[in-house]
Amino acid sequence: MTSASVTTARPSAAFIAASWLALLMGMAGFIVGLWNATMALNEKGYYFTVLMFGLFAAISLQKTVRDQLEKIPVTGLYYGLAWFATLLAILLLLVGLWNATLTLSEKGFYGMAFLLALFGAIAVQKNTRDMRSVSRAAPVEAE
Repeated sequence: MTSASVTTARPSAAFIAASWLALLMGMAGFIVGLWNATMALNEKGYYFTVLMFGLFAAISLQKTVRDQLEKIPVTGLYYGLAWFATLLAILLLLVGLWNATLTLSEKGFYGMAFLLALFGAIAVQKNTRDMRSVSRAAPVEAE
């Protein structure tokens, strides 16, 4: 159920590759940083959980925004929860980093890796949905 007024172009291969690269490099950088960190295991678990929660929340937010754009019904409650969860994940990371006994460069590294991973997740989800929309709209040719 898509709106006729919304047209979707197939994303370029370069943008698809850049999106996946951003997601994988952000996640890998964050996780490798945690693996090599000298912090306690419970701290590592906290940051890993915040990363996974943030990725899920960002994808959910992108989906709800896109659904509204395409006139697919989204409840106000779910839309609000998606925004709340995304902002909460960012806030939890900020609070954790603010109180961490890490150098400023380490804090910046985790923050930038987190944001890169969130951007990558949003872009990958957008590309996936765009490609699916385009493939559904493509006419089927008989051979």
